[in-house]
Amino acid sequence: MSVIPTKPSPAKPLAAKSPPTKPLPGERQLSHEQEGTPVPESKLDLPPVIRRTEVVAICLVGLLIICIITGLYLAKAFLLPITMAFIVGTMLSPAAGLLERYRIPRAVAAVLIVAATSAATAFMVGLIASPAIEWSSKLPELGALLKDKLRVFDRPLVLWQELQSMLGGPDTLTTLHLPKVDWVQPTLEFLSPTFAEFLLFIATLLLFIASWRDLRRALILNFGERAWRLRTLRILNEIEEHLGNYLLLVTMINAGVGIATGLICAVTGMPNPASLGALAAILNFIPIIGPVAMFAVLVVVGLVAFPTIGAGLLAPAMFAVMTFLEGHFLTPTIVGRRLALNALAVFLAVAFWTWLWGPMGAFLSSPLLIVALIVKEHLMPPASPQLPED
Repeated sequence: MSVIPTKPSPAKPLAAKSPPTKPLPGERQLSHEQEGTPVPESKLDLPPVIRRTEVVAICLVGLLIICIITGLYLAKAFLLPITMAFIVGTMLSPAAGLLERYRIPRAVAAVLIVAATSAATAFMVGLIASPAIEWSSKLPELGALLKDKLRVFDRPLVLWQELQSMLGGPDTLTTLHLPKVDWVQPTLEFLSPTFAEFLLFIATLLLFIASWRDLRRALILNFGERAWRLRTLRILNEIEEHLGNYLLLVTMINAGVGIATGLICAVTGMPNPASLGALAAILNFIPIIGPVAMFAVLVVVGLVAFPTIGAGLLAPAMFAVMTFLEGHFLTPTIVGRRLALNALAVFLAVAFWTWLWGPMGAFLSSPLLIVALIVKEHLMPPASPQLPED
């Protein structure tokens, strides 16, 4: 039996194994079991999806803000004196601590500080009240005189009316009307607080200064954790320090502005220079709006007191130059970058609190803004790297 030899089959060449490829950035490394399945698209470039819970949270925060603003507006008669007393009391607390070092009880120190502050305020108001009452009794006569002085603007107004008619505007004659005397009574009611609000402010201020140390201790010990106690202590210390420095520096600057305004009025021959200087010092406590209001007062007084418009505008022009130098060079140098506030933030704060609480709200706008920034800095510290200073 012969064996037929079989032809060996050619061996299949082994496939060369390709080296493992390194995944590209953004691609996922697939396991052996997932080979052949399509790679899902990356979601890194897709826009974030706002969920329903986030929309509800935003709406609830908006409603909370609206409710808070409405409550502040409706409860102005109660909340304004209380807030004013808290802010002013925090500003004056360092003075009470200084008197305590000379073995003066804190309650007596509170009475002395409030009495001295009230006396200084009454003196400033007394300087303004006498000429203001005198001028208010001559309002019709002064209004007629001012209207005669402003007749020089009749020709430009006629030209403006002709330009409007050429452009298709109304054909009514544009004239310069002065406000009537009816605004005096509502203005006084708007500027002056009621007796009950003043009494509530004085009582709260006395009690706040006298018991500020106990209030601090109670507020700090209200938190159980040591970290929160330390954070609350830092916030209160920084608020007291910043508000005290703000009151001291701003008072000194405003006193200088009042003295400079009085000298300007005396040199240019304006009537009642001491009264106008005291008014400038008081109005300068209101940022941005106060100097503008004082400039308008000087313009009106100058136009009434002097025979020509050029002589009447000399004192307002010098006051504008002085306030420009004070606001852009003197105050930033004295106050420094630590207490410096953004001009837009200050303007919006003044506008908001003036609309909400009137002139006293305008006075409180900068201190409240300082308090809000300090609290925000401690409760929400910046996590991202900050830009270098200019």
